[in-house]
Amino acid sequence: MGDLSQVPPEFLNALAGLRQARCRNELRLDEIPAPSRLAPYAVALGAEVLQSAQPGPLPVHGPARAAFADNHAEELATGRFILLYDPDGSEIWDGTFRIVTYIRAQLEPDMGNDALLGSVAWTWLVEALQTHDAGYRSAGGTATRILSESYGSLADRVDTIDIELRASWTPDSDSVQKHLEAWADMVCTFAGLPPLPEGVAALPNRRRS
Repeated sequence: MGDLSQVPPEFLNALAGLRQARCRNELRLDEIPAPSRLAPYAVALGAEVLQSAQPGPLPVHGPARAAFADNHAEELATGRFILLYDPDGSEIWDGTFRIVTYIRAQLEPDMGNDALLGSVAWTWLVEALQTHDAGYRSAGGTATRILSESYGSLADRVDTIDIELRASWTPDSDSVQKHLEAWADMVCTFAGLPPLPEGVAALPNRRRS
């Protein structure tokens, strides 16, 4: 980010909280380029859940994480976590911070017509934030089911159905560690990893090819 002396202390405190987040070992989390047009200050993290994870704790940030990469692991879910900060505040956000997230995972194709699929995904978000005591307001999002069918020379490929959840919310303070931990658990839930938070229904298992 360059000269940190020019960065507002509220955003620096938020960055410190992200670095302190404790996430499941199955989750690979790394910093990625942040969008530059959404807010004066932003940080973005990319996540993936792999079927075969390295034992023991993994680095959350920085180049050390690359040393743990497993090229043979199957990807179960991916996601992005973006923290935006505008010192002047935003009426749309109802605050100075805004968290924008994205999660995608592949499910069994025959579950594509399940009318409850989107509402279950949204319930996961709400329950995860509540479980981690991550206060928020002005939450919104969309859940999308994507069916992929192959034809011609690719006709032998099996059909797939993906679930995508795009959501954003305003944290009630610059202490965002719990928000990242809640979101990380939700990515693992999308990947089908037990246990689920108490009282949350499970989506159908993703395809295991």
